[in-house]
Amino acid sequence: MSIIKVKPAMPEPIVKHVGCAHYKRRAKYVTPCCNKVYMCLYCHDENEVHYFNKKSVRELICTECDTRQKVREECESCGVRFGKYTCLICKLFDDEDKEHYHCEGCGICRVGGRDNYFHCERCNMCLPVELQTVGHRCVENVSRANCPVCLDDIHTSRIPCLIPACGHLLHVPCFKQLLNFGHYACPTCQASMVEISIESEEVS
Repeated sequence: MSIIKVKPAMPEPIVKHVGCAHYKRRAKYVTPCCNKVYMCLYCHDENEVHYFNKKSVRELICTECDTRQKVREECESCGVRFGKYTCLICKLFDDEDKEHYHCEGCGICRVGGRDNYFHCERCNMCLPVELQTVGHRCVENVSRANCPVCLDDIHTSRIPCLIPACGHLLHVPCFKQLLNFGHYACPTCQASMVEISIESEEVS
């Protein structure tokens, strides 16, 4: 099996000073769903029984001066930048350089560098540029379906996904779990997954 490895859309960052286990930043979200304060979407979802859409955020709290304010790039009180990378569409702030870019087609921020990916209109997702040369099987809106193994989201997942030759997606850990149990067929279409597979990206 040949696998082309590319950077995941949101690798696990190592946070040294300001931020949480997921992001290094200088702003906390005021979550409108429960009116609580969390460092990031993942911190919220790990502690609540509901999910949080970060695009719904209207207010932030500066970690430097505790000023509560509307979403913006810099603190209105102390002037600190909330992140070296800022996307006001996705409400994403990150001090670590992951080669972020916002993809209009995907509707989210990705990492790994815009020059390393292209947006396939039919698959409706960003794919490694290598696939423009070797080709890939288009499956309409493929990333909008959940992983057929764990049933979790793929499109906005931080877990790397695999693109078997059939074009359906599943998370890399789920793929490895299937192999460990002797299952080599795609859970969606039953085509073999062990010939040529290409590892793709995750998200912000």
